[in-house]
Amino acid sequence: MITARAFAGRRYAVLGLARSGLATVEALVASGAGVTAWDMREDARDAAMALGADIGDPLEIDLVGFAGVVVSPGVPLNRHPITAHARAAHVPVIGDIELFAEARADLPPHRVVGITGTNGKSTVTALVTHMLESAGVPALMGGNIGLPILARDPLPEGGVYVLELSSYQIDLAHSLAADVAVLTNITPDHLDRYDDFAGYAASKARLFSLQHKDQVAIVAIDDDRSKSIASHISHRLFRVSAKDVDPADQARWPALQGPHNAQNAVCAIAVCRVLGLDDTAIEQGLATYHALPHRMELVGEVAGVRWFNDSKATNAASAAPALAAFPPAPDQRLHWIAGGQAKGDGLEACRPWFGHVKRAYLIGEAMEGFAAEIGDAIPVDRAGDLATAVAHAAASAESGDIVLLSPACASFDQFLDYAARGDQFRSLVRGLSA
Repeated sequence: MITARAFAGRRYAVLGLARSGLATVEALVASGAGVTAWDMREDARDAAMALGADIGDPLEIDLVGFAGVVVSPGVPLNRHPITAHARAAHVPVIGDIELFAEARADLPPHRVVGITGTNGKSTVTALVTHMLESAGVPALMGGNIGLPILARDPLPEGGVYVLELSSYQIDLAHSLAADVAVLTNITPDHLDRYDDFAGYAASKARLFSLQHKDQVAIVAIDDDRSKSIASHISHRLFRVSAKDVDPADQARWPALQGPHNAQNAVCAIAVCRVLGLDDTAIEQGLATYHALPHRMELVGEVAGVRWFNDSKATNAASAAPALAAFPPAPDQRLHWIAGGQAKGDGLEACRPWFGHVKRAYLIGEAMEGFAAEIGDAIPVDRAGDLATAVAHAAASAESGDIVLLSPACASFDQFLDYAARGDQFRSLVRGLSA
């Protein structure tokens, strides 16, 4: 685990004891800090106590003198009472990423890449990590992806920490100066946590304000809001765009198809060039990358039909690039499985790509609403549930076709989360070839 002398002798409160919370407790205690931990779940409190923490609700104790209140990124700072309680005691509310930033002085010499954006940040994080590892550079990905950062063993000298950062994690960081900071794109999201879209965008932009003058910013300027943020960065800046990628080059990268992955690739290429990789190492990394689960993941090919799991596409803005990735061709037709719990943004972002779709198989609560939006633009199959949609698509698809689960909806009407939905899709596809 990552520990630091900076924590020794200080006292912290930890609110929320899921994976990252318990990893925080363990790292702080191992560093010689005192910890008061709390979670509504008794088993989580027991686990924290076994690690050496005291148990107490930070809302009910005097926080004066504490070095920080460490909260999960899921705690809504704009409406949770811990914000005012900590402010009254003059104690910062922080996250585990801030603790990592404070621990950096005790780690072997290294560099940090911070990656944020509404869409694509997970793929860019995983892609950069893969490219570095393929080139023999020690790398570790963390933050909003993978294992909690404080639970990981420190990298050797010359290593690179590649952090996916949500806006919530950036809100909870005050001293994270990323050697390379990346913004993939910004579209409206998480507006329940911010006053408006401008507030959400400002949270993303904070990542660059935390950098030092000699550090590097990389911004994809394919949307107006990102372009505006780039115009206000005064230190070293690289502007990139999906348009910078030659389609002939992208064709050599099997797991990085579509315009959204062109943007992901160009961001990762820029990062790796800043970090010193040559073109040969970069090309090898791009060509050998495998997609993350539930993000344009090729889960099988049955009777010449390829099946893609894009369950992570929980809104129309995320599903649209997936549709764009498969233009119609004489030997390729796209079958689209969509629906679930609608988020209120409809399918407008997907409309430009309706012409790519041979048939839509609709599921979940959004089924009738999506059918009305689609109208006569695409033949519609009201499948109702995922198993039926897969069965109907398998019966209709011909060799060379694509079946794409890219729901443009949340999953909670029929599944625990998007991962459970994607896992069922993968299992159903594998069952077709059994």
